[in-house]
Amino acid sequence: MAIILALHAHPDDIEMLGSGALALLAGAGHAVHIATATAGELGSTEHAPSDLAAIRRREAATAAAMIGASYTCAGLPDLGVFNDDAARRRITDLIREAKPDVVMTASPADYHPDHEAISLLARDACFASSVPSYASASPLQAIPHLYFMDPIGGRDREGVRVKPEFGVDVGQVMETKRRMLLAHESQFAWVARQHGVNDYLGAMEAWIGRRGRDFGVEHAEGFRQYRHQPYPRSGLLQELLGGAVVPLKAWPG
Repeated sequence: MAIILALHAHPDDIEMLGSGALALLAGAGHAVHIATATAGELGSTEHAPSDLAAIRRREAATAAAMIGASYTCAGLPDLGVFNDDAARRRITDLIREAKPDVVMTASPADYHPDHEAISLLARDACFASSVPSYASASPLQAIPHLYFMDPIGGRDREGVRVKPEFGVDVGQVMETKRRMLLAHESQFAWVARQHGVNDYLGAMEAWIGRRGRDFGVEHAEGFRQYRHQPYPRSGLLQELLGGAVVPLKAWPG
């Protein structure tokens, strides 16, 4: 059994971008932990930040429980995630507490500053997780395997498409992925107001279908592995997902 930690910025980010792969892993008997840097407490015009933080933590825990996963929040401020020492120590402790073999995190290039910051924090905290004298929780014996999820919409801030290394066919768990996203009902009005997306579920389905076409399947999530020295280079996540991993069929240019 492997231990998987999925770490993103806000509740519902992972449900949009990586919950299908997590559902497959959990279904295969692996331990899955879901964590967010923030509680997403600014994502509403209806609730005070402290009230919304409690609501969104409950929603995230409900979604995680659908696949038998745990949920935790690092407690960093919404729109206040930065790659600084204090935040790095917090994320390092979070990783050490989970003891993951694999960490899945946000894309380094994305539309939201918190997404980009947690990506850097996760990368650097994976490195720091095995440095004995850094942070407070007991160090890991080795750096976890590190993977990046797609950015929202598969594009960076300039609108350039971000190329995934491999895809995961999530067709058989799409209903679970839908239910996990629907648990975040506090966000439906906010996403319509802030992003102009009136059908949050439909937007997710459209994106997963669009990514699926890149891999020749109906529904897919895209991933890239971070292999720079001294991070692990073996394809552990690919091995764990087995036949659900699909190669890229075509790419523009």
